[in-house]
Parts: sequence; structure tokens; C-alpha cells
Amino acid sequence: MTDETTTENKEAAAGAAQQPQTPPQMKMLGQFTRDLSFENISLMKGEPLEGQPTYTVGLNLDAKPIAENVYDLIMKIKVDGKTEKQQIFLLELDYVGRFQVSNIQPEHVHPFLMVECARILFPFARRIVTEVARDGGHGGMNLDAVDFVALYRQELTRRVQQQAAAAAQENKIS
Repeated sequence: MTDETTTENKEAAAGAAQQPQTPPQMKMLGQFTRDLSFENISLMKGEPLEGQPTYTVGLNLDAKPIAENVYDLIMKIKVDGKTEKQQIFLLELDYVGRFQVSNIQPEHVHPFLMVECARILFPFARRIVTEVARDGGHGGMNLDAVDFVALYRQELTRRVQQQAAAAAQENKIS
């Protein structure tokens, strides 16, 4: 009797292992511009463009739960256009994608949002930034592609270093 139970348990475990697991699923429920600001500084001051413009781009991501398995991914993009002699423009965009995710372990939700959902949202935000800059007279500005995996890893490394520095400071004080 014991041998039969063990065999049945092994067969059940083997059957469960052979069943395909449901892959992670993601659905974009919507997207919207939460905030957009464009200051055409050189034009407001009436200054002619002097020199070749350079663009400094900042990108931040944040995710917030909205409901069960529903999250807002907030993509904040800041573009600062300058020449050697003057600031040309400042563009800030907060763009939000609302995503429903399922079949994902809780510890994997954050990286999934920050990488996979960001990959989907970025082209839409990039188009808005490019068109606003172009409509403001700065047609040569275009955002490069972003490696969201590398960006996520950099943020994890930064957080670990920050925690280590805080722990070291705390030990120093004690």
C-alpha cells in the first residue's frame, strides 16, 4: 500500500510538472499625458539661436498600484536644450500607461513594470516629445532608444550602494 501511494504521488507530481504554466500576461488599458510643459526660452527672450544645440535627457519611472493587478507606470521625461551660450528650451513630460498584469509572481511585478511595460510605453512618449520640440522650432531633437533592462539594473545597484552607505554611516554614529 505504501508503494502504491508513493507511486501515485510521483505520478501526480510528474503530471503537474508537465502541465504548461500560464505565461505572464499584460494588457495596456490606456495611456495619457498627465503633465506637459514646454518652455521655448530662447524664443521668449527673442534671442537668435547661437551655436549647435545639445540636449540633456532625464528619464524617471515610477509605478503605482491602482487596483488588483492594475498599475500605472509613470514615465517622466525632461529634456533640456542648450547651446554653449544659452538655454534654448525646457520640456517636461509626465506620461502614464495603465497596465493590467497577471500570472506574475509578486516579486517580479516591479521589474516587469519597469522593463516590459516601459518598453511598450516609451515610443508613445518619445513621439510626443519629438513633436512638441519640432512644433517649437527644434526639429533636430529626437530621443534615442532606451535599454530599460540596463536602466533597471543601474537603479538596483544605486539603491544597494545607497543602503550600504547609510548602514556604514549608521555604524559610524553608533
